[in-house]
Amino acid sequence: MVDLTEHTRLLGEVFSALKELSAEARRIREGEIAKPVREIAPLSLRVHELAVQCTRQIHDLSVSPYPAMEGGAESLAHLAGACAQISLAATLCNLAIHHRTEIYLYEDADPTPATSADQLRRAGDEMQRAAITYRAVAQQLSRRLASSTTRPEVLHRSSPQAHAKSPAPAARRRT
Repeated sequence: MVDLTEHTRLLGEVFSALKELSAEARRIREGEIAKPVREIAPLSLRVHELAVQCTRQIHDLSVSPYPAMEGGAESLAHLAGACAQISLAATLCNLAIHHRTEIYLYEDADPTPATSADQLRRAGDEMQRAAITYRAVAQQLSRRLASSTTRPEVLHRSSPQAHAKSPAPAARRRT
């Protein structure tokens, strides 16, 4: 069984990590980006690792009682979108490296960090949007868990035994 309290904590950690990574992208963007691989690659790796962690969490939540909880499927869809934004941010970091290193490959490449800075700005924007989603979902799940301690029917509905006996609420709404 998946510990939804632990997932709430993890969702909050993703929010904090995204804020930190976004600030790091902004700091790099404001510099000269003289050594793009050395300056941007660590950020890119951390964002990629976070995207993998988030994808794993989405999977774990998808096979838990969470999607059957009220609003759970919708929240899972929001998390999937935010995870895609994190992945896009990681790709944008790699593009920032590429655009800054093009001067070694092409005579007509832009020698300024402008294009790379724009990619890092876009990466930061994607991380900010994902952070907002993660914070909102963490707050919703926290409220649901808090109310489930006071409402036994919620606990019963989200228990594995309840899922084995009845179809998911989403399935009932479709029929």
